[in-house]
Amino acid sequence: MQNDTAAGTYSAELEIYKKLNLQLEQKNEELENKIHKLKIDAIHYQNKYLAVKEELDLLRYKQFMRSSEKFVPDDKQQLLFAEEGEVAQETEEEDTEEKTEVKSYSRSKRGRKPIDSSLRREIEIVDLKEEEKTCTCGTELSKIGAEISEKLEFVPQQIYVKQIHRLKYVCRSCALNGTEDDEQKVIHIAPVPPAMIPRSISTPSLLSAIFTHKFEDHIPYHRQEKQFERIGVDLSRQDMSNWQQKSFEKIGPLYELMEKTLKSGPVIQMDETTVQVMGEEGRKDTQKSYMWLARGGPPGKTVVWYEYHTSRASEHARRFLEGYSGYLQTDGYTGYDKAIEKMPDIIHVGCFAHARRYFFDATKLSKNPLSAEEGIKHIRKLYLLEDKMRSKKLSDEEFVKERKKEAEPILEQFKTWLLKRSDDVLPSSKLGEAIHYSLSQWDKMVKYLESPYLTPDNNACENAIRPFVLGRKNWLFCKSPEGAKSSCGIYSLIETAKQNGIIPAHYLTALFEKAPLASSTEDWEKLLPWNIFTA
Repeated sequence: MQNDTAAGTYSAELEIYKKLNLQLEQKNEELENKIHKLKIDAIHYQNKYLAVKEELDLLRYKQFMRSSEKFVPDDKQQLLFAEEGEVAQETEEEDTEEKTEVKSYSRSKRGRKPIDSSLRREIEIVDLKEEEKTCTCGTELSKIGAEISEKLEFVPQQIYVKQIHRLKYVCRSCALNGTEDDEQKVIHIAPVPPAMIPRSISTPSLLSAIFTHKFEDHIPYHRQEKQFERIGVDLSRQDMSNWQQKSFEKIGPLYELMEKTLKSGPVIQMDETTVQVMGEEGRKDTQKSYMWLARGGPPGKTVVWYEYHTSRASEHARRFLEGYSGYLQTDGYTGYDKAIEKMPDIIHVGCFAHARRYFFDATKLSKNPLSAEEGIKHIRKLYLLEDKMRSKKLSDEEFVKERKKEAEPILEQFKTWLLKRSDDVLPSSKLGEAIHYSLSQWDKMVKYLESPYLTPDNNACENAIRPFVLGRKNWLFCKSPEGAKSSCGIYSLIETAKQNGIIPAHYLTALFEKAPLASSTEDWEKLLPWNIFTA
């Protein structure tokens, strides 16, 4: 009986022990899970801290250091920032690097640059006095030449009033005796000459000056108003703004032809930037809108096209690209992918300059800048090759074939390096972002090899949008959506003229002189920048 009781007690205690042991194991497992989660969280927050720190360091660098992205390697200085072990690794990689031919350097001639020979010359004769033209020996001096020096004179801005006298004639017989036809004129006068803005004091030269000052020199209308006051002219900013709107509306057919020409070329480059527009329906004045830019057209007829929209939505790009067939070159913004996903006739091309920019940012923040610079060196080889190939003046077919042959080994080395480094670098770091961008955009970036009209980057488009960005710092915002649209029109005219080697002020003056006389498509075609001075 006692044995049975002892056995029962032992069994009960064993069960309690098992339960306690199970609870301890569960507690231990819970604690291990918590420790593991805390470790993961610690790594996550450490990575997040490093990413935020890099972002802050980059902002500080851009704020206080030079903004140029020119890459000038300085091995001795860069080695100071490299950690032990990394130096040997990078040096070994550099030793196996192929040598690249670099353009020779020629020193520019010393001395002042000659003044442009096309400028008007006024000759001033500086002569000896009559009594100084006789030598001390009594012999009269003979002129043998002149010492010529040149100085620049500046004539301040001038403005004058052009009076138009329309002569009037009268038939005295009809005036005295009357006419059988009541509608017959007694007084005859020449019709009013066609003008861009009827019943205004504006002229083509004045409109050209006002628009180039604002859209090329970035001088807002309120500052121009003060400038006109200083030369005795009362011209309000509101007048100038109204003239801009009316000029834009007047030459609407020309913009249609420009858009058509842009889409007729083999390549369109696109980019976008923010703009603040007041008075948008259903939106606050503080909300950002977007200025979209497209650059394209057949060779010799480059068009730069500005277009204003309230958002960065892909539908705006899709609407603009409807009916186009060819290459589209952009940065890595995914909206362009979405815009052309149902447009099989458009081939999307990437931009090596944007990839290079990521690596450049990484060189300023990485503990081992040599690693990021290795990516820049690969891209630099592609650009040196591009310069070399362009200088050969090959036919289109030969150019594409030879460029592809020489570029593919460089690209293969670059991609191999990217894949190797992607396993070693923290994805959230600047170098990790650079590598991720390059790999994600790789298939698009290498497509530039397919066409002689394509280059490795979208820089020509970025350069065309830069004047707008500079101007935005001065005039800050557009007062209305209508003003934003007309600004797009004037920017398009000015930048298209520049792309075709024409001085914008000369083009606008000629355009505003001839536009009031245009009445057909053929007339407007003659006013395109590449036709206006040859028609």
